[in-house]
Amino acid sequence: RLESRQPARSSDMAAGKSKSGASGTRKVTRSARAGLQFPVGRMHRYLKERQPSGGRVSSTAAVYAAAVLEYLTAEVIELAGNACKEMEAKRLTPRHLQLAVRGDEELDALIKATIAGGGVVPHIHKTLLKKSKKKKRPSSQSQ
Repeated sequence: RLESRQPARSSDMAAGKSKSGASGTRKVTRSARAGLQFPVGRMHRYLKERQPSGGRVSSTAAVYAAAVLEYLTAEVIELAGNACKEMEAKRLTPRHLQLAVRGDEELDALIKATIAGGGVVPHIHKTLLKKSKKKKRPSSQSQ
């Protein structure tokens, strides 16, 4: 019921104390609540900017979008790091990103863009390779 709720004290409002400032607790970001590194608040703002119907976007949509982007980024960086380690390099370059994306079937289907400075994936068509000569066995039946 409405009678059971306590109204905010006017003395707290006049002193300029906020709910988080009065008790000494810190603000917890939505990214921290969701356990993400990508910024959920920024994602929510971007989603609202792109929405034509007055900017009404669910708050969980931003969390979901940030989680998906974080997962894809981590996947690409992990594969690029493996390519970097194979080439015995210490820095990730566009070449490593290209090899990582084009080496994974699902990421290759997802990312159709050209990676600047990535080069091409090494591939030699099988018809261009030299065929190994097979030795003929002498037939035991001569007719």
